Amino acid sequence: MSDGAFQTQDKKVDSFNKTQEFGQKQISEKVWQYLAQVKQIKKRSGTVEDFDPEKMFRAVWYSFRDAGMKDIDLARRVTSQVMSRLAHQYNGHTVPTADEVREVLLMVFIYSNLGHVAKRFMAYREKKGERQERTPAYGKGVKFNRFFTKLGQHPYDEIEWEMRDAKITNDKGEVVFEQNGVEVPKSWSQTATNIVVSKYFRGKLGTAEREWSVKQMVERVAKTISDWGKCDGYFEAEEDARSFEDELTHILVNQLAAFNSPVWFNVGISPRPQTSACFINSVQDDMRSILNLATVEGMLFKYGSGTGSNLSNLRSSKEFLGASSGKSSGPVSFMKGFDAFAGVIKSGGKTRRAAKMVILNVDHPDIIEFIRCKADEEKKAWALIEKGYDGSFDGEAYSSIFFQNANNSVRVTDEFMKAVEEDGEWQTISITAKEPAETYRAKDIMKEIADATWACGDPGLQFDTVANSWHTCPASGRINASNPCSEYMFLDDSACNLASVNLMKCRDESGEFDAPRFEHICRTMITAQEILIDNSSYPTPAIEQSAYDFRALGLGYANLGALLMSRGLAYDSEEGRNFAATATAIMTATAYDQSSRIAEKLGTFKNYAENEEPFLGVIDKHRRAAYEIDPLGVPEELIERAKNAWEVVCQRGREHGFRNAQTTVL
Repeated sequence: MSDGAFQTQDKKVDSFNKTQEFGQKQISEKVWQYLAQVKQIKKRSGTVEDFDPEKMFRAVWYSFRDAGMKDIDLARRVTSQVMSRLAHQYNGHTVPTADEVREVLLMVFIYSNLGHVAKRFMAYREKKGERQERTPAYGKGVKFNRFFTKLGQHPYDEIEWEMRDAKITNDKGEVVFEQNGVEVPKSWSQTATNIVVSKYFRGKLGTAEREWSVKQMVERVAKTISDWGKCDGYFEAEEDARSFEDELTHILVNQLAAFNSPVWFNVGISPRPQTSACFINSVQDDMRSILNLATVEGMLFKYGSGTGSNLSNLRSSKEFLGASSGKSSGPVSFMKGFDAFAGVIKSGGKTRRAAKMVILNVDHPDIIEFIRCKADEEKKAWALIEKGYDGSFDGEAYSSIFFQNANNSVRVTDEFMKAVEEDGEWQTISITAKEPAETYRAKDIMKEIADATWACGDPGLQFDTVANSWHTCPASGRINASNPCSEYMFLDDSACNLASVNLMKCRDESGEFDAPRFEHICRTMITAQEILIDNSSYPTPAIEQSAYDFRALGLGYANLGALLMSRGLAYDSEEGRNFAATATAIMTATAYDQSSRIAEKLGTFKNYAENEEPFLGVIDKHRRAAYEIDPLGVPEELIERAKNAWEVVCQRGREHGFRNAQTTVL
């Protein structure tokens, strides 16, 4: 489209008020009556303003224009669909938020097959956001005390720095990455230097925009999160915000904890970055949904995230397509396509492969094919290796077979496990008719799983009954799937940003575990993760809405094995497991306590009220579990601290609720 043509259309937009082109002449009387019902909109700042349909139309048109589309009438129709949906959903008594309006607009774009326009709309919003200056909001947030830092002394000034070269070679000795003259803390290992510089420094190599110091990277992340927290009202006063920023900076630069990769990839780079590493995506039994899943997964991989999906909604290869005589391909066939995309998309624009989880319920008619699929491909790789093909990780043998870019898991129930124990029968159920399909010995299915896992490491098991018994939000739906590593289990179409506390950095000078130190790191990280939620972007409207409604977080820990060895405890021992249980109890209690403290000031997550009873029930299960920890191998004061922490959380939760539907993962 020529610039002149766009200018002509823009003049039509500019004459919007004078000609009332968007009024009754362009939209049916019924829809226009609907429009009058949406009178106000609640901004992110909390202020309520008059809702102006003209602004909506302008946003739609500018998105069309930026996408190279000149159909102004289609832009009007899209706007009217948005307004109709808003009026239907918010019937004049409820004031929609700016985020809710944007959710509806994006949904209309996608349902109208205008995904490219939706992308332009998001870019338009980001540019607009850059022009709108945000100001700190104090007086209603939490207080934040210093633990590691001192007022007036920057955390960087307490560290000895040095210049190094970062270089990575492959198994043939060839240099695959090199950046010379980078500034890092002297205490960092060369391995840490190589990983951080190659993976997380931003900017093109060899240009002035390229980061060259860990100071730049940590400040980019810590200051951005702190600034968001100030503007979103997370801190009681300016001194609390300053304390938080200094403490977070100290924790990150001294390797006391770390965020998931997307935070390092994207925060401080774009106004609304993708920050969650873990996603759970749903898929329905229709082609549009299946292909949409491939698109969503690809975009997640591009920005450094991983995703998991339960494919059990897809009809089996034994079932017919609609009213035809043809049969479905089945979920395993579609897995080949998903696997191919995952294999060619580099995670976060880097060299790491995509992270992906595929799940199938044990009662799905294609369960045997699913169990065997990866092991069968493994045998092909063995044959190729015997013929002389390269059998390395990226070699020809494994790159030429399917299912190498995902973890596969069978979702089993207590009912199935009981049938295995009792050598009972197991019935698969058809997806379309919900009728019995085939009958197996449960032990035979379990043997198939064991044999395949011995051959190639997959499939794993996910225990559906247990997962849902610890579900904090059952009123909002059941848990069907997990992220690629199975530490995050929650609702379909949900997201979780992760962080890990370095347990080896939670020891005092004598080598003993320092619980107050550990707890402070947990509080700082969970606060930072909570701040990220509202300032992040999400790949689909459904996931974005879920992120805002449930605010799930995933704090965990690293270096457990090293910590146990430092205490003289075997990793595979009762003493080791007892100590791990105690550390986990303290971490989870601290995270939920901080979530409740924030909820006291800023409110609970949106769907807390409908889930309050089961939520508090799960919190009480955690409390009771803390009292069941075997004290063998664990200092008595540490176990008592865990018990007391859960007593406090239960009491605080009953009074104030919780800001996050989940806070920790393992």
